Amino acid sequence: MTSTEKIQEGILALSKTDYQQLKQWLNELDYDEWDQQIEEDSNAGKLDFLIAEALEGKKKGTLKNLEDL
Repeated sequence: MTSTEKIQEGILALSKTDYQQLKQWLNELDYDEWDQQIEEDSNAGKLDFLIAEALEGKKKGTLKNLEDL
């Protein structure tokens, strides 16, 4: 049995409360990793094209207000 299979078996044996806590923890871990990746991409200039697109849309008058969506 692989480590992954052991973990899966353990998850299936969790109580509903423990399972919910594990899900919450995994979601937070995923969000933290996503935030870190966005920060790294932003610092590396990989998202600068989004600023350029927004400024161009504002200049052309095609930029939409998020509150209107």
